[in-house]
Amino acid sequence: MSLGPDHWWSWLWWAKLYLDSRRALIVGMSLQLLHQFCGIGAVLYFTPQILKQSGVDTLLIQAGIKANSASLLASAVTCLPMLPFIVLEMFLMDRAGARQILLSTTPVLFITLLTIALVNKLLQPGIVQGGISVVGLMVFFCAFNMGFGAVPNIFCSEIFPTRVRGVCLALCVIVTWTTNMLIIFLFPTMNKALGTPGVFGFFCLMSAVSWIFIFLKVPETKGFPLEVITEFFAVSTSTDV
Repeated sequence: MSLGPDHWWSWLWWAKLYLDSRRALIVGMSLQLLHQFCGIGAVLYFTPQILKQSGVDTLLIQAGIKANSASLLASAVTCLPMLPFIVLEMFLMDRAGARQILLSTTPVLFITLLTIALVNKLLQPGIVQGGISVVGLMVFFCAFNMGFGAVPNIFCSEIFPTRVRGVCLALCVIVTWTTNMLIIFLFPTMNKALGTPGVFGFFCLMSAVSWIFIFLKVPETKGFPLEVITEFFAVSTSTDV
């Protein structure tokens, strides 16, 4: 008698499916975790505070903008360029492939995060530090939305077998939002203890770790049917045993 989900021992059937999918699940959950550890949640939610520490608020006030509007205006200007890059990512996804997009955009995250960390460490708050911080955040947001912003979710939707895809995607979403809440909750404490340079240095380090992980563990899925992709992960899992 064949195993199936309608039998009392169906838990063995499900256990075998998850065992066969464990490499895909590890890769998917790791991508979602690294996606958050690059700092997008903290940087996005605390952009006004970060820019204020860089002296951008002072520059806007000196330009005649009210203090209550300075932080919001700086945050809006920083985040505004994200939209066209989201559209560009949609255009490139089927042409370049998920792996290549991630490998190309993650170094940009590293460079921008490192630049912001060094600028806030070496320069005094003012027009130079503020200007570089604004440009750095704009480039960071654009590069993130081209790569880590959407690619992990698309990639995860392709790598799991149909019978367990829903549960595996749910586990990846849990990892994403749990890590997001953790980073946001810890950011004020980290910022107080390490300062802006230390926090951005940490995110910079995690972006480097992300690139290494993508290079070693994330295969290219462009041009392959879903059945071939899931079979690739199943074969890889069996050969790892």
